[in-house]
Amino acid sequence: MPTTPPPLASRVAVLAGGISHERDISLKSGRRVADGLAAHGVEVRLLDPDAALLPALLADRPDVVWPTLHGASGEDGALRSLLEFLGVPYVGSTAGATRLAWDKPRAKTIVERAGVPTPHSIALTRDAFRELGAESVLSVVRGELPPPVAVKPAQGGSAQGVTLVDSDDELRRAMVLAFTYCDVALIEQRITGTEVAIGIIDTGDGPRALPAVEIEPLSGVYGFEARYNAGETRFYAPARVAADVASRATEVALAAHEALGLRHISRIDLIIDGAGTPWFLEASVMPGLTETSTFALALEAAGYDVGWAYTELAQTAVRDAVR
Repeated sequence: MPTTPPPLASRVAVLAGGISHERDISLKSGRRVADGLAAHGVEVRLLDPDAALLPALLADRPDVVWPTLHGASGEDGALRSLLEFLGVPYVGSTAGATRLAWDKPRAKTIVERAGVPTPHSIALTRDAFRELGAESVLSVVRGELPPPVAVKPAQGGSAQGVTLVDSDDELRRAMVLAFTYCDVALIEQRITGTEVAIGIIDTGDGPRALPAVEIEPLSGVYGFEARYNAGETRFYAPARVAADVASRATEVALAAHEALGLRHISRIDLIIDGAGTPWFLEASVMPGLTETSTFALALEAAGYDVGWAYTELAQTAVRDAVR
């Protein structure tokens, strides 16, 4: 009698936690992924990346690793490079693509070269800010990028260290805050419009965009608290935009995903201006997967069973590794 072949990824190690500012979010994401996989018959180990991680993976190799790590510990490419050295398949973008997406100024340059609009910006190092004189530097910046602008760490996630600047007086304080998270700060033209997040998923038949999720923070600012505290942000999935605008946003998100060389899963953050033009803001190679995360909302809006989608991504990672 014909038998059903066993799943390629029957044993999955989900990595969650880490030492970044986003540890708590990662733990929540990891638990939800682990629960979704377990519901579909997958044997799951939930591991916190520490000094015991690599020996544990070598001693009891999983079929695939799912790094649900946010911030530097999961999105700067270092851990993924080690997994590649170990020959362990993992869900998500390669180490090289991850490094590109993690660096916001580099990602913006790559995406812009692919023909995707992104707000005008400048990246400044902490050393330049000090050596050339803060007031001199900011005077030049204000001439080219007058408020309103957004100031953010060049590397990081969950809107930590991000300030929306509406006046010259706020700009210096915003730079100081950004430098507490990263040695490079990005000052970016602020586009007014509808903020949307578009999840991209690829389970082996090419990247597909999930429905755009519209983000409406009740405070007016989609900061860390608004992202992860229930009730502080209204989400609309799909976004309340015209069909042609939604189609353009989807095209932009897919173009950004492909320009950066991402795979399996990503989230592309956009702002749609009053004329209906989608502007690329940044990309996440491992979007949050908590109950208030836009990626999970988009999966549900598209009609996916979340656990099934996570299981398919794990299977895809194994298939990609043996090609």
